[in-house]
Amino acid sequence: MGRSQDGKPKEAAGAGGRTPAREAPWLIRTYSGHSSAKASNALYRANLAKGQTGLSVAFDLPTQTGYDADHPLARGEVGKVGVPIGHLGDMAALFDGLPLDRMNTSMTINATAPWLLALYVALAETQGVARDRLQGTVQNDIIKEYLSRGTHIFPPAPSLRLVTDTIAFAYREVPKWNPTNVCSYHLQEAGATPVEELAFALATAVAVLDAVRGSGQVPPAEFPQVVGRMSFFVNAGIRLVTEICKMRAFAELWDEICRERYGVAEEKFRRFRYGVQVNSLGLTEQQPENNVYRILLEMLAVTLSKRARARAVQLPAWNEALGLPRPWDQQWSIRLQQIVAFETDITEFEDIFDGSPVIAAKVEALKREALAELARIEAMGGAVAAVESSYMKQRLVESNARRVAAIEAGQQTVVGVNRFTETEPSPLSAGDGPGFLAVDENAEFAQLRSLKGWRAKRDAKAAAAALDALKQAASSDRNIMAASIACAHAGVTTGEWGGALREVFGEYRAPTGVRGVSTASADERLAALRKRVEEIAARLGRPIKLLVGKPGLDGHSNGAEQIAVRARDAGLAVIYDGIRLTPAEIAAAAGEGAVHVVGLSILSGGHLTLVREVIEALRKLGLGDIPVVVGGIIPTEDGLALRQSGIRGIYTPKDYDLTAIIAEIVELVDRSTREAA
Repeated sequence: MGRSQDGKPKEAAGAGGRTPAREAPWLIRTYSGHSSAKASNALYRANLAKGQTGLSVAFDLPTQTGYDADHPLARGEVGKVGVPIGHLGDMAALFDGLPLDRMNTSMTINATAPWLLALYVALAETQGVARDRLQGTVQNDIIKEYLSRGTHIFPPAPSLRLVTDTIAFAYREVPKWNPTNVCSYHLQEAGATPVEELAFALATAVAVLDAVRGSGQVPPAEFPQVVGRMSFFVNAGIRLVTEICKMRAFAELWDEICRERYGVAEEKFRRFRYGVQVNSLGLTEQQPENNVYRILLEMLAVTLSKRARARAVQLPAWNEALGLPRPWDQQWSIRLQQIVAFETDITEFEDIFDGSPVIAAKVEALKREALAELARIEAMGGAVAAVESSYMKQRLVESNARRVAAIEAGQQTVVGVNRFTETEPSPLSAGDGPGFLAVDENAEFAQLRSLKGWRAKRDAKAAAAALDALKQAASSDRNIMAASIACAHAGVTTGEWGGALREVFGEYRAPTGVRGVSTASADERLAALRKRVEEIAARLGRPIKLLVGKPGLDGHSNGAEQIAVRARDAGLAVIYDGIRLTPAEIAAAAGEGAVHVVGLSILSGGHLTLVREVIEALRKLGLGDIPVVVGGIIPTEDGLALRQSGIRGIYTPKDYDLTAIIAEIVELVDRSTREAA
């Protein structure tokens, strides 16, 4: 191999002559953040040194839902699923030594997106970086929070107003920023089919753009620029060909919507710009080493087709069904991207799927079905109306129920789970450690100390005045961003910002979507279970009652919803009031409902704290004899501790058979009620 004049090796010519020129690959990201701003900063520096080219910041649940670390609902949640950001000082620590004018920063944040963007802008200003130099994204997609992720705060109308304000501010002041990243990722995690993912995401984008256009904050001549800053964040599942076609359908449908609904003439403003994280829902606790192949195949779905190639890719780690990935696990995901981007030749060719009749037919079928679904949502009054009526949520619960039932029945193969389950011990998850990153429990106490110190040293009068101005802006039609940036500079905290807007807008509990959904069928096991439930109910003199509770701030409700649906189909009376309950509220509901068993669902890593607090709350009400079971990503060591605290059953992602789970809970009720008698 020869060398060019700059000393770099020349690439050998292929059979057709000169090798095609390589295009620059997508942004290479990992989704990360945990424990503290300082610890997360160290992780970012390490990943950037390994070749990561963009940051994707994960925030903890208190930050996502507008609470400070010392709020009662934040107990056990601080630093667990992301980094806690309570104020401008935390933001400074998070980005310490990182040049904001040269970074491309993605922040996965929704209800508090205006606040986190305000903190980022304020931090840049303290460093002398002009707003128009900043590049990055805030997710700022509140509609999917009502449907899947659960970190909403306010009712839909004021929430959409905050989304609008962020967009109107950013297109003028931070023109290189993506102020909304319509996120279908969590829709697929909640069970969406490819058609539902297409339709619900595009309906969300339409609702947002209609709101911006109707706000009067953007002159009509400049509206195409706003359309051009819209971006998307999608999911890629394991069905490779379908996922490739889905992404091509996304690009074509978005182009049509931009042209026909909004009259955007410039092609660059109609471009479907998206980032992706591949499917975490499909990662398995059983034989977790197989997840590496799943992640690679899912990544190919969003990189092989040039016309529908992602602009940014972040990959989960192989062990995320076990717990938080370690730095080495994240490095492995970075290296996977780099091998595809720099060792293969996929960036050297035009779209290899153009002209394929198979691909074209599937794309057209997806588009046709998605347009029909979009028409149904439009007839209801749009995406917000479809949220408030629970239409979209119920569709997701139904689709997820079908997926779970297909896996249980063996109709959908998951290698290592319901087929090919024989296995050798994995050296990846063996050894001295647990095989994943365990968050230091002292991180929460450190954040509490830091928060107390921040409040003590700031100018309290300036902070109070800034909060008053924020509430005045929220109560009027003024854009919220200027007041939010002033709050950031004045030392206002995340919980104070969220609390001020709660006073103005109120809070909102989204529909659960489980009403009217059923998985009942001719399943012989379910029929036998119903008969067993009837026998026990006859002995008790009333139906078996199950309370499904989600304590803390975890909004991942998919598992809780499916348990509630299957338990009801088995003949149990089910109480499920949705997400974000305190342990005291769960205990009170158990007493008022005279339940026989409490099932807790926690996927945030806060299970040790929250489960113990629920058990203690039950004991205080004289309900300590009610058995409690828990489901979530619970390491073996934590499971032992939970058993010692009184938990009677533990279910993790490996327990995919819902009928078997309900059967175990029913037998637990039988034993516990006989013992109590």
